Amino acid sequence: MTDIQSITDVRAITDPFEIQFPKLGWTFHVNPTAFTIFGLDIQWYGIIITFGLILALLYVMPKMKRFGLDGERALDAIICGVLGGIIGARAYYVIFNWDSYKGNLSAIVNTRNGGLAIYGGIIGSVAVGLIICKIRKVRLLPMLDISSLGFLIGQGIGRWGNFVNQEAFGSNTDSIFGMTGGNIQSVIFRNTVYSDGSMVGLGMNYLQPVHPCFLYESFWCLLGFLIISTYSRHRKYDGQIMLMYVAWYGAERYVVEGLRTDSLMAGDIKVSQLLSLVICIVSVAIQVGMIFLRRIRPDKFVLYCNTDESRELLEQARKRMYGDDEEYQAITDNDGEEDSPEDIKEEI
Repeated sequence: MTDIQSITDVRAITDPFEIQFPKLGWTFHVNPTAFTIFGLDIQWYGIIITFGLILALLYVMPKMKRFGLDGERALDAIICGVLGGIIGARAYYVIFNWDSYKGNLSAIVNTRNGGLAIYGGIIGSVAVGLIICKIRKVRLLPMLDISSLGFLIGQGIGRWGNFVNQEAFGSNTDSIFGMTGGNIQSVIFRNTVYSDGSMVGLGMNYLQPVHPCFLYESFWCLLGFLIISTYSRHRKYDGQIMLMYVAWYGAERYVVEGLRTDSLMAGDIKVSQLLSLVICIVSVAIQVGMIFLRRIRPDKFVLYCNTDESRELLEQARKRMYGDDEEYQAITDNDGEEDSPEDIKEEI
C-alpha cells in the first residue's frame, strides 16, 4: 500500500468540474455535459466513446481486404457487434453492481454518466459479432484479428471519457502524473468518512493526488495499436493478432486494475483483475503452442487472404461494386489484374 503520509497534500477543490495534475502544473475545467439539445443533456462521455468507435471503423474498413474479407459483409458484423458491445458493457457493470440497481431498475438504461465495463463490452461485441459472421459467411478468425485492432483504437480513445467524468481513478500516489479534482475529492471523502465506505480499507486521503488509471490504459492501448498493427502485416496465422491483443491488454489491465479503487468485486476478488490474469496467461500459452504447431504442420497455417475462398468472395464483392466498367479498370495494375492479397499486404 502507498505510504500516504509521504505524499504532498493538495488544496481542497470546491469546483466539481476542476481537474488538476499538481506536479505538472496543469489545471482543467471540464463540464461532463457537452451541450443541451431539446432539453436533453449530451455528455462528453458518450461523444468521446462515439469518436473512438468512428476512428476504429475508419481504420478497419480499408484494411478488410488485407485480411481477405468482404468489407460489406463484415460491416454488418461490426455494426451489430457495436450494439452488442454497448449492451454487454452495461449488463456486465450492472450485474456486479446489482445492489445499486435492484431498487431502481429504470437506472439500468441510463449510461450517460458512465457505468460501462470494458470486458462486458468485448464479450457482448464478440458474441453478437460472431453470430452475424456466421449468418453473413464472414470468416471468424480474420474478423477477430482486424476487430482487435479496432478495439485498441476504441479503448485508447474511449478511456478519456473517464477523465471527463473524473472516474476510474486509482489509489493515492506521489507520481508526476498524479491527478485530483473536485469530483474525485468528493467521491473519496464520501467513501472514507463513514466506517462502511468502500474506500475505508484502502487508506485513501481525498487531499492527495491519485493514479490517473484512464491515462495509463489509454497510453497502453494506443501503444499496443502501433505495435500490433505494424506486426499484422507479417502475421503467421489467422487469429494471431487477436491473441496478441488479448495478451497485451490483459497484462496491462491486471496491473492497472490493482491500482483502481472502484473495481467490480466478487467477494474479495477484483473480477477484472482475475479475468485479465487468466486471459493473458491463456493467450501466451496458445501462442507458444502455435509456434511448435507451425513447425510440425506448416501446411495448416495458410492465411485466409491467400485462399481460393477469400479470392472468390472478394471477386464477387468487386463485381457488385464495379462490374466491368472503367472505374474498376482505374484501380487495377498495369497488367489489368487486381492486386492479390499478398500484393496488398506489401503495399499497406
